[in-house]
Amino acid sequence: MHRHPFTNSLWRQHNAATPYPRLESSVSCDIVVIGAGIAGLVSAYELQQRGKQVVLLEAAEIGRGTTGHTTAKCSVQHGTVYSKLIRTFNQETARLYYEFNEQGLAYLRQQVEAGFDIDFETKDSYLYSIDGSSQLVAEREAYAQLELPGGDATEEVKAVLPFEVKQAIVIRDQAQMHPVKYLHELANRFVAAGGRLHEKTRATEISSGPRPIVTTSTGRRVQANQVVVATHYPFNDIRGLYFSKFEVERSYIVACETEQSVPDGMYLSVDQPSRSFRTFKEGDKTYMLVGGEGHLSGHVTETRSRYDRLDRFAHDSFGAKKASFRWSSQDLITLDHLPYIGQMFSREPDVFVATGFAKWGMTNGIAGGLLLADRLTGRPNRFNDLLDPQRSKLKPADVGQFLKTNLDTAVQFVKGSLERPGTLDDLQLDEGGIVQVDGKKVGAYRDLDNECHLVSTRCTHMGCTVNWNDAERSWDCPCHGSRFDTKGNVLEGPATQPLAYERKTDVPKQ
Repeated sequence: MHRHPFTNSLWRQHNAATPYPRLESSVSCDIVVIGAGIAGLVSAYELQQRGKQVVLLEAAEIGRGTTGHTTAKCSVQHGTVYSKLIRTFNQETARLYYEFNEQGLAYLRQQVEAGFDIDFETKDSYLYSIDGSSQLVAEREAYAQLELPGGDATEEVKAVLPFEVKQAIVIRDQAQMHPVKYLHELANRFVAAGGRLHEKTRATEISSGPRPIVTTSTGRRVQANQVVVATHYPFNDIRGLYFSKFEVERSYIVACETEQSVPDGMYLSVDQPSRSFRTFKEGDKTYMLVGGEGHLSGHVTETRSRYDRLDRFAHDSFGAKKASFRWSSQDLITLDHLPYIGQMFSREPDVFVATGFAKWGMTNGIAGGLLLADRLTGRPNRFNDLLDPQRSKLKPADVGQFLKTNLDTAVQFVKGSLERPGTLDDLQLDEGGIVQVDGKKVGAYRDLDNECHLVSTRCTHMGCTVNWNDAERSWDCPCHGSRFDTKGNVLEGPATQPLAYERKTDVPKQ
């Protein structure tokens, strides 16, 4: 028996959805959408509804990506973003960002009224601080300046949380849902409207020029008038230097059963370490979902303790049982904290992108899908300029973040080449690490059957040295966030090619 639980998302349990076929032959269509997450499915569904012939390609299966690994808080309250946007840009930009996300939330409500069965619940959304925070004060002032539907909620939160709180603010009438159910509702309706959806079909290349061609890992081709890249991290990131414009952060979530009374609403602390929590009811069970413990992706090997700390918080604060489910998620944070949604490259007018939602992909993803659908059908959309991926006026804060992000990437390149490897004999059952085998440095994982799985340590994206992630049993790239399983298969991009792999069975018993 393994000593540590394997990760599994609550949202992916009891998934009885009908699988969609692989793409087995080359096709032509009006628009090809790459990525069946929330932004990809909303844009594909809307485009198909508007008379376009759409082909949607998903590298894995619906719900396997970031949308299926969130807390699924559908809120326009995005941490302390509004005070940050006022400070970096101006009040008008901050208000536009709010209205953009409010549009996504309103669209979701309309779908629920139209019959989408997604465990939708209206909840208030709270930010709080245990120690007191100048950031929270600035955010409360931003709410007043922007006339957002909320404000101070300190006494309200003090009355319901089981620990001391010094400050709190609220935005009223937000929502939470079941994200994988939402994806399947969109997928089913997209296909019913005539769209083509293909799972286990990884796009690896997009040709430039009129009528671009998307090529898959099996050599199939899809030619279209336009291409939408909605793969969370855009796999075609070399052109346009997108790889230099993101900070990639990984964070963790546990779902713990509780029989105690729990506070209503969705909560996020602005203190460090941050804690995010909300409840989810399934039948007669109530789960407390607790998230946090974020760090730069690929920078931490010992990640199991992250889950343990969230587990302990749920137990100590809400009397919750030991976590029934634990999973993690990866987020892309842009230089100026606004997503990139629109035309991807200045000289390629037929390739579009939606990415960089930070930790707020529910409303940003929905609104981003709507924005792209408008762009590709010629409808006006007042948020085009706000989120234009080619916006070029860098603020001083953007320059600083650009230098920090890319200096860290350079450090990771050098660090990976200098680290000294261990040996296969060092690995216990269910352990991984970088070791020396036959004079070569490789990544190795010894499974529960005492077989060793060896992979190249060179990320196939840009050559950075991957690091072991012990909670996820994965190899994670610290430069741009690509992730691979123990046999080298791609779990998350931007990488599209697997790591070189071999299996060794003639290893000493541990």
